[in-house]
Amino acid sequence: MKIMQLLPALNSGGVERGTLDLARALVRAGHQSTVVSSGGTMVTQLESEGSQHFTRPIHKKSFSSLLQVRPLRQLIAKEQPDILHVRSRVPAWLTYLAWRKLDSKGRPRLISTAHGLYSINRYSAIMARTERVIAISECVSTYLLNNYAEYLQHRPEIIYRGVDTDEFNPGVQAPTDWRNNVEKAFPNLRGKRWLLLPGRLSRWKGQEDFIQLILRLSRTRNDIHGIILGGAEPNKQHYAKELREAVNNLHLGQHLTFVGHRSDIRYWYSESTLVYNLSKQPEPFGRTVIESAAIGTPIIGYNIGGPAESLRACFPQGLVDPNDTEVLFARTQELLDGPRQRARLAAEFTLDRQAERTLALYRTLLKASPGDHSGD
Repeated sequence: MKIMQLLPALNSGGVERGTLDLARALVRAGHQSTVVSSGGTMVTQLESEGSQHFTRPIHKKSFSSLLQVRPLRQLIAKEQPDILHVRSRVPAWLTYLAWRKLDSKGRPRLISTAHGLYSINRYSAIMARTERVIAISECVSTYLLNNYAEYLQHRPEIIYRGVDTDEFNPGVQAPTDWRNNVEKAFPNLRGKRWLLLPGRLSRWKGQEDFIQLILRLSRTRNDIHGIILGGAEPNKQHYAKELREAVNNLHLGQHLTFVGHRSDIRYWYSESTLVYNLSKQPEPFGRTVIESAAIGTPIIGYNIGGPAESLRACFPQGLVDPNDTEVLFARTQELLDGPRQRARLAAEFTLDRQAERTLALYRTLLKASPGDHSGD
């Protein structure tokens, strides 16, 4: 098969990472992989792993982007992919407009992956108008069925995002001097059991609940240290400042540290005693849960959205009702003081299973006649 994935850009993020993961799996399986985007820092890696990249400005939320429809149609006609796989709304609209003017008997099949809980409007509906739709969790599937059923040709196919188990696995060990270097940079972490909250700094990500948890724990125990790992987007710098001021005002500096964005996150997982996901709004998925589970570190998280699905499969004893700070505190104490427990990554959250199921969906779509609604 020849697959063409289309997305706004190839910088950082879950959509971009998912695109590279699938592209790599396609090449390994002997298929042709092409990607269309406006470019970015990940293009070099994509090409080094055997995919072809076409740079096109398909990322701008502007009427001027409609000028890209004809060139995109020409590119599709020239490259003749079997599958067009769109991953974001602007590229989805441009691809759809280009695709629908091609000969229906010979054009590629059109598929989308819904990576988010999109705003409810006609603009977002494009993600449900393709011939098949992949939802990255039950949470996303339910959202699509509740809000975009009139556009769906079939029920969404739930294919969870997968962890690369070559990178995240129970055998991961930090380099010999890694922890020593971290503790030199952040001396308050030395000799403590780490409680880790990874994720970008955003008001709904639960950093405030985590700060209150560490405050309460620090009153009765001196063996733990809270770590907030992640940076803030440019428009969220005020929130980052607000969080740091809260820690200072609570005199928590000896018990909680901000370590910023890290590229070595798997070592932070492996060195931590507990990992948290405390998002207060439903997230489509929540990759930190399955990355931590792949390494074996227990996770505590609110029973809401996509992360709860991963927790139920990988470490159900870590589920806590949203905003129940009493149970959050009690569960933390139980896991700290009880026998050491290990999370286990369920098979459906591996990259191999994600690629396998995506390829199977491609094959099913290629065998079906255009407009075939069987199997709904």
